[in-house]
Amino acid sequence: MIRVFLIILCLPLVCQARTWIVGPGESVKSIRAAIAMASAGDSIRIGPGTYKEGNLIIQKPLTLIGIGHPVLDGEHQFEIFTIASKNVSIIGLTMINTGVGSINDIAAVRALESSGLRVLNNQFENTFFGVHLSNSRHCLIEGNTLHSDAEAEHQIGNGIHAWKCDSLIIRNNNTSGHRDGIYFEFVTNSLVEKNFSHGNMRYGLHFMFSHNDAYRSNVFRNNGAGVAVMYTKGVTMTGNRFEDNWGASSYGLLLKDIRDSFIDHNVFSKNTVAIYMEGSSRSEFTQNFFHENGWAVKIQASCDENHFVKNSFLSNTFDMATNGSLVLNTVDANYWDKYEGYDLDKDGTGDVPYHPVSLYSMVVEKMPAAVMLWRSFLVYLLDRSEKVVPSITPENLKDLHPAMRRYD
Repeated sequence: MIRVFLIILCLPLVCQARTWIVGPGESVKSIRAAIAMASAGDSIRIGPGTYKEGNLIIQKPLTLIGIGHPVLDGEHQFEIFTIASKNVSIIGLTMINTGVGSINDIAAVRALESSGLRVLNNQFENTFFGVHLSNSRHCLIEGNTLHSDAEAEHQIGNGIHAWKCDSLIIRNNNTSGHRDGIYFEFVTNSLVEKNFSHGNMRYGLHFMFSHNDAYRSNVFRNNGAGVAVMYTKGVTMTGNRFEDNWGASSYGLLLKDIRDSFIDHNVFSKNTVAIYMEGSSRSEFTQNFFHENGWAVKIQASCDENHFVKNSFLSNTFDMATNGSLVLNTVDANYWDKYEGYDLDKDGTGDVPYHPVSLYSMVVEKMPAAVMLWRSFLVYLLDRSEKVVPSITPENLKDLHPAMRRYD
């Protein structure tokens, strides 16, 4: 009886939620007026057209839904949405031409200490920052397209930017032309999944001091420097593709001062350096595929207790390189297309160890200009002599059980 009474008591509250229609032919002409009149929990449906209303501030739970992707124009002056409330949804809008700020992070959608924000299926064109989240939790950013035509880094911010956030889901977004496609700083327990980040000026994905996050099934292609993971622990990177990140200082994946992480089932194809590691410890690299990279793995002497197991290395100029002779990492059961050993007992494992670090790679590490001698007869003699009498390449960086067949 008490339960029935409580349900009846709550019915008027549920029925109070209202839908407001905004458009030239409607009673409510502007989005700003609809936001002012709406109560918490109401929905606002925005009709087709172009709306130039400056900065819209939302301080109560609302759902804004675009009909036919109406355009909200910041006129190169304003932030479009500033959200300081929980449970706000921004769905199906086109947001263009925000202002540009050297001090303030002007965005198309900026959330301040929010929770439950949903930004779904929107289009962002020439916005300084696309989505900017500060000190927010349990937000979903999904199905958006974020593109900019800026020509220099100082003219543009990041596509999706999160600072001091927790429990975010960034999924199925397409980001291009920004400084960083996706940027995390002090972000924990979050998921970045199935995004396409390409043609960004700096990094396709950049995260710092962001622990216990997962990055799955993303594509990072043709970015200025690929992906950077810095000062972080407990990261899982699975099923991603790092492709066509070329340049003098470009990497598919840069790992700096990370630890206790998992990098598995990723594809690294046609990068200057597929993975560059510095000051990183206790991470597992399993069943990754390295194909047609300049350097597949550059592992600095400052790295220790990392394990490379069951990875495949094909058609890379250098499979591995390092800058020191004492290497405290494990390489085991990987497939190397340059392996010339034999398998007499037919167990699928080579009978002699493989040394992935060539003498020539050590020379290039110390004298980068020596790369001009690549494919020369002199380089061939150097590597052959080192195989006969190893003296310079790290003795303990070797694969004791090289696989005879590549992993799928």
